[in-house]
Formats: sequence, structure tokens, C-alpha cells
Amino acid sequence: MAEWTKADLCIVGAGSAGLSIAAGAAQMGARTVLIERGLMGGDCLNFGCVPSKSLLAAAKAATVWRSGAAFGVDGAAPKVDWTRVRAHIQEVIASIAPHDSAERFEGLGVRVIRAEARFTGPEELVAGGIAVRARRFVIATGSEPLVPPIPGLEQTPALTNETVFGIEALPQHLLVLGGGPIGAELAQAFRRLGAEVTLIEAARLLPKDDEEAAALVRASLAADGVRIQEGAKAVRAGRDGSGVALTIERQGREERIAGSHLLVAVGRRPTVSGLNLEAAGVAFDNKGIRVDERLRTSNHRIFAAGDVAGGPQFTHMAGHHAGVVIRNALFGIRAKVEAKAVPWVTYTDPELAQVGLTEASAREQGQDPAVLRSSYEESDRARAERAGAGFVKVIASRRGEVLGATIVGRGAGELILPWVLAMQNGIGLKSMAKAIAPYPTLSEIGKRAAGSFFTPRLFGAGTRRVVRLLQRLP
Repeated sequence: MAEWTKADLCIVGAGSAGLSIAAGAAQMGARTVLIERGLMGGDCLNFGCVPSKSLLAAAKAATVWRSGAAFGVDGAAPKVDWTRVRAHIQEVIASIAPHDSAERFEGLGVRVIRAEARFTGPEELVAGGIAVRARRFVIATGSEPLVPPIPGLEQTPALTNETVFGIEALPQHLLVLGGGPIGAELAQAFRRLGAEVTLIEAARLLPKDDEEAAALVRASLAADGVRIQEGAKAVRAGRDGSGVALTIERQGREERIAGSHLLVAVGRRPTVSGLNLEAAGVAFDNKGIRVDERLRTSNHRIFAAGDVAGGPQFTHMAGHHAGVVIRNALFGIRAKVEAKAVPWVTYTDPELAQVGLTEASAREQGQDPAVLRSSYEESDRARAERAGAGFVKVIASRRGEVLGATIVGRGAGELILPWVLAMQNGIGLKSMAKAIAPYPTLSEIGKRAAGSFFTPRLFGAGTRRVVRLLQRLP
């Protein structure tokens, strides 16, 4: 072997989790090695959150241009230049890339190795001709698009989130296979930018979210002109001239749908290929590397963080994992992963945000929850902005403990945080209802939902009797 190096912490993967761990460890004085075989910044920067939200911003701009008439502002229909939209996406990525670059991390004192890593034993790996022996290792290799075993799909030109943002021209007719968050977001964005879009989902749109909230998102996509095929299983894929086609099966009947492009967005799988995890004594399966609540693998010298560790595949969870790993690996603090108050957001229009239990999942657990609601239509701010479609739904125990919250509507992703804090810190509905919300803001909707828990008691017959009695006193 050409070279040996020792480290306190060696991280494999320079995505959201790996970068956060490396930056924290190095700045705390640990000898840190970071290994990455692909692009610095991982999926989030290059193929995920950053480009997708940049695309959504472009689609929003086109929609704002179209929707001025309701406010008395008329204008011509927007002209979408896909070349410039794509340039906008790349400019945003380029503006963030220096923060995730090898140069920045080397400046923090991290040794960055740009090569593929392969474990050679439980305490050692090799990357780029360099053998690394470390006190602790972290596997943070993320996930990659899942391509389902549909006959003909391997021979059919298909896009994933790793390739869709680099296409040369706006699709004439985009077929989107998968109605989860990625499929829903991109279907709406491309439709608003001018493409015809057909979305195919085997279950229902956003199947993991509150069904009532998902119905509002569905109505919005349909109003935009997205053709939604739910309960439709893709059974064959193939070419259609210069384009593509999917054959779907629904209620025993088959239908062939042709388009110019196909986007596969049915989920993701953990990236573990080439790591030789068997040599390291690290157990894994098709869901990811098996970890305990402290993110330790079956080899307790090795941790796993981010998507590869299974569980919720969100960038913010990767950041949370980073803190758990640093506390465990560097300080020996028995930190555990937060499992209850994990929020997620689908950035469609309207946005859909969720934390904790939905109404359905609470009932499936045998609970009889209090279901509290407040509509965007009750908000003066929402009315002023013509954003009345949406609601806040809070799931609570009969004692006023917050078990979960669903928000669908404008700014839902920004409005979910107080409910995350409530769940994490045991803040009950009484405190949420007492908080002073500035007027006019959308945050009043959540406060109103919390207050509705006390409405029957506050304005009930008992309260009226007490008030009448008190008014008789001198």
C-alpha cells in the first residue's frame, strides 16, 4: 500500500450527513478524514433539494405571472425559456457548491480523499491507494434512485432526479412514474412551465400523507392540467417512435400511455455498493445499514448516518444524524435519534407539511384523538393573498398533548416548526393557544386550531352559569 494515515474519525460520503459530521469533528479538534467518490455535496446539492426547489421557484414565477388578474393586475402569458431555466438551476447549485467544496473542508483541517472507499477489515479501509485506520468510522453514502423491475424499462430511455435537471429541452409530454413527493413536485413544476404531464401512481397521490390534505394537492395539480392516474400499476415500458410509452393496469384493464419523456420517481435505495461491508462486520439489507438508536452499526466502531441508515430520507434528518454521531463518536454521550417529532414537507402548491401522527395513523394505533382544525379561509392574511385553500389539522390526546400536525396550504413548510417544538418539548395545547401571534399572519391559523381544543368548555353551559352567577355579585 502506497500510504497509511490515521484518524480519529473517517467519514465515507460527502453529502449532507457526511459534510456536517466532518465540519463539526474537525472544528472540535478531531483528526478527520472525508472520502467521496462522486460530487461533493451529494444528492441534495447536485440532484435533489437544491435543483428541485430551484425548478419549483421558476414554476412559481410563471404561475405568479399568470395569476395577476385576480388582483387586478393583467399581463401577457409568460414565455418560458427552458435554456434559461436550466441555467438558473445550475447557477443556484454553483452558488452553494463552494460551501460544500473540498477546498473549504481542507481549510477546516479535514483531509479529503476523492476516491471510492472499500473496507478491508473492521478497523480499516482503503481509498485511492491510501489505507485509513480510524478510531471511529461513519458511513454516510446516501441513497440513489430506485428503478423498479418493470418489463422493458431497462431498454427504455428514462430520467431520474439525477438526470432530469440536465435535459436539453422542455419535455413535450412528461410521464411521471410515482406519486410521492418527488413525483408530485416535479409533475406540477413541469406542467406550470408548459409541458404536458401525466402522473402514474399505483396507490394514491402522496400515499404516506394525510388523505384529506393530499386531496387538496391532487385538486391543485389537476387544476394545473396534470393528468393523474391513481391506482394504476405500470406493467410494461417501451419506446414509442422517438418517445416512450407505459402500459398501465387498473381494475383489470390495460391502457397504453405515450409521451416524449419518462421520469421514474418511485423511491430510493441505500447506496452500499463497493463498500465491502462484510469485511467490516457491518450488517445491512435492502432498506439500508442496520443501526441502533445511537446510529451504531453491528460493528460499534462504525456508525451510519443519513439515507443509508434507513428511516426517513430527508436532508434535515441527515443533519440531525450528524449531531447524534458527533456526540456519540467524539464525546461518548449516549445520544439517540429523534423518532417522534420528525417533520417532512412536500413543496407542491399548496405545500403539505406533516409531523408526528396523522389522524389515520393515530386511529390505527387504537387511539381516540382529538382532531382540531382551522381553515385558511378563516385567515385574513390568506384571504388578502387569495390563498384560502388549506387547513391546519392537529392531532392531540384528550389531555391536550400534541401527537401530530398536518398543514396543507401556502407556507405550510414554514408553519410546521412550532408543532415540531411542541412535540419535542412537551408543550401542550394550552401554551400553543396562549401564544400571541402577530396579525395578520398565517401563523394565526395554527393558534386558532390549538384554541379550538378549549372552545367547547370555554363557551359551554357551565361557563355561562358561572358568568351569570359572578355578575350578581356586588
